[in-house]
Amino acid sequence: METRQDTLNDLIAMTREFCEQRDWDQFHAPDQLAVGIVTEAAELLQLFRFKSPEQLQALLDSPQGRERVSDELADVFFFVLRFAQMNHIDLPTAMRHKMAKNDLKYPVEKSRGRNLKYDELEQAP
Repeated sequence: METRQDTLNDLIAMTREFCEQRDWDQFHAPDQLAVGIVTEAAELLQLFRFKSPEQLQALLDSPQGRERVSDELADVFFFVLRFAQMNHIDLPTAMRHKMAKNDLKYPVEKSRGRNLKYDELEQAP
C-alpha cells in the first residue's frame, strides 16, 4: 500500500500510462468514457440496492464489502480521470468553478440542513 498521498496529477499520469501501454486511446472517445463513468457508477449503486440501513453499515464495516465498494468507486474515478486527461479538462479548476456556482445556487442561509434542490429553495418555507 502506498504510504504517501498521490496528487491528482500523479493519478492522471498513472491512468494515462496504463491506457497508453495497452493502446486504449482509440477506445476512449468522450462518449465512450462517459458510458464508462455511468456503467461503473451503476455497479457501485448495485452494491447498495435494496439494502436496509443496517445492511449498508455491515457492508461498509466488513473488509470484503469495503473492498468491493472501494473497487467500484476507484473504477468510477478511473473513468473520470481518463475523461479529464483525454479531453484536457483541469479537474481542480473545474471543481473550484463548479463549487463557486453551487455556492450561489445553495446559499447557506437557505440550504443549511435541507436536502432541497436549488430551484425548490425559493418555494420552501
